[in-house]
Amino acid sequence: MNYVERYTELNRLFSINNSTSVIYTPYATIHFASFESIPEMCHHTSSNHIIDVDALISENTHFVYPIFMPHSTVRSGKAILLLHGLNERSWNKYLAWAEYLCYTTNKPVILFPLAYHINRCPSSWSNPREIATIFHLRRQLNGNDRYISVANVVLSNRISEKPHRFYCSGRQSIADICSLISTIYKGVHPMLPDVSTVDIFAYSIGAFVAEIALLANPLNLFDDTKLFLFCGGSVFSAMQGKSRGIMDTNAFDMLHTYYLQERNNHLKQFQKNDAIDAAFDTMISAQYNKQVREKFFLSMGNKIKGIALSKDVVIPYAGIVEALGSVCANNQITQLDFDYQYSHENPFPTNHIHQTNEVNEGFNQVFSYARDFFS
Repeated sequence: MNYVERYTELNRLFSINNSTSVIYTPYATIHFASFESIPEMCHHTSSNHIIDVDALISENTHFVYPIFMPHSTVRSGKAILLLHGLNERSWNKYLAWAEYLCYTTNKPVILFPLAYHINRCPSSWSNPREIATIFHLRRQLNGNDRYISVANVVLSNRISEKPHRFYCSGRQSIADICSLISTIYKGVHPMLPDVSTVDIFAYSIGAFVAEIALLANPLNLFDDTKLFLFCGGSVFSAMQGKSRGIMDTNAFDMLHTYYLQERNNHLKQFQKNDAIDAAFDTMISAQYNKQVREKFFLSMGNKIKGIALSKDVVIPYAGIVEALGSVCANNQITQLDFDYQYSHENPFPTNHIHQTNEVNEGFNQVFSYARDFFS
């Protein structure tokens, strides 16, 4: 696939705000489905039962999500769920990913937004005038931080205000994914009535969410799920989220302190002490439940594969090894490097006009590997 060309064309065609239409491409048909999320009870504190303001964000509870459908009427009975990265405000870079996987595997690909991401957040979070106010205030408080940016200031501010949002939004995302898959497996999803198995392509923080979901395995929904990790899969303690595209230094340091040093003093009032919480705890630190975690991922055998990028500093390969164990990581995770300048946030940059061929080659190398895995 000419990734750079498809990226441009798909973003010209696609609009989440015009989701009543069906979008036709040479390789797939894009439909939209609606979803209603039930806010997780972790938005209620045990001390005073005050509902967190986040639970009142209507965009997070009522939203639509795109599904790439193959043109072929012959179906395999499987679909692919694509999970995105942290601090995403659009599907821009994922459209060509989904189209490629849909076309080459002949399977529907579901782009499902995590809580408070993409179109699950208020429009004000992307309003330049409102962002400018938060940005200037944050620069005044943390002026020497080179990671403060217009792109990450909303998430940074929200995490700094309430670090437990990371956990709560993750729980809601997993609950929503389980609800979606349950609907599919019951045969009542309007666009996926014949799907009996949902596999997962998980990128960045989406991989963290997917690993927790598979470890907890609510209602045994993930018994047959195959998981492909791209630039993801690390334990939380090894992640380096300081980035102008993700969060600034103050927010990231507060997040690390909260979950690695102070969590027992604060987070327990939000947790339910169920299988999801146990899985979340297992993925926070390399040493916590190490044997349980490594045994589980090793037991997946060839149902887990992935690609890590050598210059990825946000999700380093060493953190993936800590999560999966050295045996599983050595057998199932492939390290790649590209002959162009890339980053974790932008593995396939479309503005390298003099290296378009190299970017296309990098994309096809990664996604042909994923295609073979899902096929």
